[in-house]
Amino acid sequence: MGWLFSVIIFALDVWAIAQIINTNVSTKSKILWILLIVILPILGLIIWYFAGPKSNVRL
Repeated sequence: MGWLFSVIIFALDVWAIAQIINTNVSTKSKILWILLIVILPILGLIIWYFAGPKSNVRL
């Protein structure tokens, strides 16, 4: 069960990083947001969801 949670968090982190890359913010800002997600996967994902830059691409 623990591995499933890890896989889901990993997939959400990859998705968040892809969304960050597709924004119009500066490269420095993108790097900081990506580092936050890589260093703190769960907390970084939550913080990005509420406060981070949003992508220009919508599904």
